[in-house]
Amino acid sequence: MTAAQADLQIDRPTVADGAVLWRIAKDSKVLDLNSSYSYLLWCRDFAATSAVARDEHGGPIGFVTGYLRPDSPRTLLVWQVAVDEAHRGRGLAAALLDGLAARTAAEHGVDTVETTITPGNTASERLFTAFAGRHGALLEREVLFGTGQFPDGPHDPEVLYRIGPLAR
Repeated sequence: MTAAQADLQIDRPTVADGAVLWRIAKDSKVLDLNSSYSYLLWCRDFAATSAVARDEHGGPIGFVTGYLRPDSPRTLLVWQVAVDEAHRGRGLAAALLDGLAARTAAEHGVDTVETTITPGNTASERLFTAFAGRHGALLEREVLFGTGQFPDGPHDPEVLYRIGPLAR
């Protein structure tokens, strides 16, 4: 843990965090922004499979949202990872991802992490490739949704990253 992470608190999001998570996602300018309502619901219904990083005052400064795949309940699908701009470059996204993986492994038996990344999102590619390395896991990639599958106009393909099994 770095000095920047020493004061970091990682826990489950609450509904009260939803508005800030939406703002962090909006300000990222790279994430697909969901409705503000969806972030409130996410913090209520998927708090057990999501994580928020808090600053020394308890305010959210980053988050990971995820869920257990219904047809593969030992697989955590990571939906979004975002860190407030003022706190980037300190390893917070990695700490959030590691913390969430450890918690869901202990509570739900998670042994695989999946996410999708659009080609050219080098920050996410590095984050998840490094995560696989830290956890001694294989990393497989395949296109999950091609460009033509999106009904709302041009969209880059979503490449599925499947990481597992995670070392215990």
